[in-house]
Amino acid sequence: MSPEEATPCRHAGAPPPEIVDKVSRLINELAGEADYLSRRGLTEAEFRSALPMAIEAIRGRVSANNVERREFLKGLFEAMLNKGLIGAFTTPVAGEETVYRLSIEGRGEIAVIQKGCPDGHHSSVAWEVPKWADETYLWWLCSSMRYHPGEHVTKGVTRLRKRFFSERPGRLDGVIFHNELCGTPHRICPKMSNSIDIGGQSVPPPCVYVMPDDDETEDGWNWKGHQVRVFPELLLSLFGITAEKAATFTGHIGFQQRAGAVKTIVTGRFGPFRSTTYRS
Repeated sequence: MSPEEATPCRHAGAPPPEIVDKVSRLINELAGEADYLSRRGLTEAEFRSALPMAIEAIRGRVSANNVERREFLKGLFEAMLNKGLIGAFTTPVAGEETVYRLSIEGRGEIAVIQKGCPDGHHSSVAWEVPKWADETYLWWLCSSMRYHPGEHVTKGVTRLRKRFFSERPGRLDGVIFHNELCGTPHRICPKMSNSIDIGGQSVPPPCVYVMPDDDETEDGWNWKGHQVRVFPELLLSLFGITAEKAATFTGHIGFQQRAGAVKTIVTGRFGPFRSTTYRS
């Protein structure tokens, strides 16, 4: 099964890899165009030395910055607060780890750790579970169209698997893949019938995946998706999804020891009798 099958959505309009390669080659070949660079007031040495920093600057302008990510999540949590789904939420202090604290009356404290695209070490491995949290989630806000969403998710899960089987403390209860690109023409979502307006944008329900507990069962670790958490049902209710249907919109991640190797399953669900699965 293809890694793309980890989510029900795909990117539309992203340039094919061969076009990306051509652009990359063009940028590198410019270093040898002395006459062209001279007309732009640059030497070959200046171009080569400045190129890495220029690329980083472009990436910084194109990618959603931390402020934009915070505004997206803040808008969503404010909508939950206004609807009475949470009693309060705490916005992270600038300069600190981006962890939101959501208080749910009678059900505890939820930690949402804001991260970028899941294929990086910082986004999938470098996190800690707060001592006060009853449940903890990574929220991947990924605007990159380099891979389809499912491939982004599976790359993150591969890193999470290493962390899961390591001796580092802290259990993750789930991961969420969702940002302002979801539901747009660039990332078409099959859950748009449940979308809501947040800040003037039509936002569909997120892709939510429940992670396994540490304890192994006869089937492995959450291989069949039996694990149940509090937050997914609450979050999905913001989008008009009832408690009875919440499970049909909640995916899962599982691991299984088989023939000396650890297998992985990632199942995304997007409504009754609608799911997509990646196994490795």
